[in-house]
Amino acid sequence: MVRFAPLLCVCCLFLAASALPAVAQDETAPSDPHPEIVAAYPDPIADGDAGEFVVLRLPAEIDLAGYVFTDGDTTVSLSNVSQRGRVALSAGPDRARNHTAAPVVAVDRLGLANSGEHLQVRRNGTVVDRAVYRDTAAGERVTWNGTEPVWRPIGATDRPVVSADGGHVRAFVLPDGPAVPIQTLRDADDRLLLAGYTLTSDRVTDALVAAHERGVTVRVLLEGAPVGGRTRQGAQRLDRLTEAGVEVRLIGGEYARYDYHHAKYAVADERALVLTENWKPSGTGGHSSRGWGVRTNQSRVVDGLAATYRADASGRDARPWSQFRRGRSFERGAVSNASYERSVAPETVPVEETTLLVTPDNAEPRLVDRLDGAQSSIDVIQVSVGWDSTLAAALRRAADRGVRVRLLLSSAWYVREDNERLAERFEEWASANDAPLSVRLADPAGRYEKIHAKGAIVDDRRVVLGSLNWNDQAAANNRETVLLLRGSAVADYYGTVFDADWRGGRSPLPYGLLAAVAGCLGLAAIVGGKIRFERR
Repeated sequence: MVRFAPLLCVCCLFLAASALPAVAQDETAPSDPHPEIVAAYPDPIADGDAGEFVVLRLPAEIDLAGYVFTDGDTTVSLSNVSQRGRVALSAGPDRARNHTAAPVVAVDRLGLANSGEHLQVRRNGTVVDRAVYRDTAAGERVTWNGTEPVWRPIGATDRPVVSADGGHVRAFVLPDGPAVPIQTLRDADDRLLLAGYTLTSDRVTDALVAAHERGVTVRVLLEGAPVGGRTRQGAQRLDRLTEAGVEVRLIGGEYARYDYHHAKYAVADERALVLTENWKPSGTGGHSSRGWGVRTNQSRVVDGLAATYRADASGRDARPWSQFRRGRSFERGAVSNASYERSVAPETVPVEETTLLVTPDNAEPRLVDRLDGAQSSIDVIQVSVGWDSTLAAALRRAADRGVRVRLLLSSAWYVREDNERLAERFEEWASANDAPLSVRLADPAGRYEKIHAKGAIVDDRRVVLGSLNWNDQAAANNRETVLLLRGSAVADYYGTVFDADWRGGRSPLPYGLLAAVAGCLGLAAIVGGKIRFERR
């Protein structure tokens, strides 16, 4: 595959080309298998960039005689490389082996410029693959998405999409079903891997300590620097876990692979929970938030989550709590203790397929594909969305082709004003394009305090559920986990909850007396500045 960087100006292309060996005017990429440039690590955090490397994919079926790798200044013959598959070339192989899983081949000289390079693989003078990067980021590896360089911290994962056919899942929502997550933790006999953003719940802490004391292998992985800081209550829970002998690690610091470890899941023996909620009273405790969750025993999904946990917990950015908390002080935080009627019972439902996605590795393109493939309806529940985000653009494309889109957003005080402006913008767009897209800010009506769920129902057949907030920062830079569930029964379960929450929602537009009259008449909302009548 031949890659070009389309954003380089003509002058830059001329300068880059002048530093390379002459290339025949009629050279083209061969259609036969050939070596490909996969990744490069040009700017290690080390004196003299010691340990920098380039990764090539070398097909098993080809003879490498005549092939070379070049950056314009250095040319490395590939004819004596015996390995196949992904292979790293480095002049500092001992250091490079600490930063790549690919076998490392020592070369005499390799110097990748931090200011940018034009890399090539040639065969007998003909270019068979090329890749371009520009300014580097220290400690980050570059790969290529088509022609564009993508920079990721060294050690960042490349998790595959994992799917499982058939089976049943335990569907539940919060605050109605807090027994499902806590009982799942309490029932563990062998292993308990808990991943989250924050953990402040006494019940969850008690369950983890009790599991450890009865011989279960218990591990906890959390975000090191949550927005707003860590509370005194949270620090006390982590102190207690550590003192009991539970391994607690926090992701962050100088070598952080993610902006935030925002994933919310647990692996308990051969079952797994995936949640939209945090491990705190307001979330899994059922004392505040509308959230969605699911429990599954599909082995491929469970194994995929366990592998994700191991990859994240083993990184150099995952530090023990005892080391992280040293010299820190914490402020007291608020604790939710409200009670709500348990009106939506958990339900075990069949599924046709369950797919595990994680960010930043693979989730966003799959979610966009699902939205772009919608034929009749998309219902989305989110704290908020980014107007310019890739997923919001997919919602507008769907509405533009006639798919009914409903977007339910949080009315909590900390996002209300932003969501009012966002709703107006969506509705103005819908009116201008005569598109069936409507937005409401949730009215909890005493059933919960605020929206914290992050989910969607597509065509009454597919459910999206997980920790991902629909903005580009979260999709590109956070660790998030998402399940795609296919099947009419699971879509009916979450769809029924969504419909009830939607009916409780109201237009955010301040239309005074007209709104009061509209409410008396059963009007649903003002959309695009116009009153739309609908039965409640």
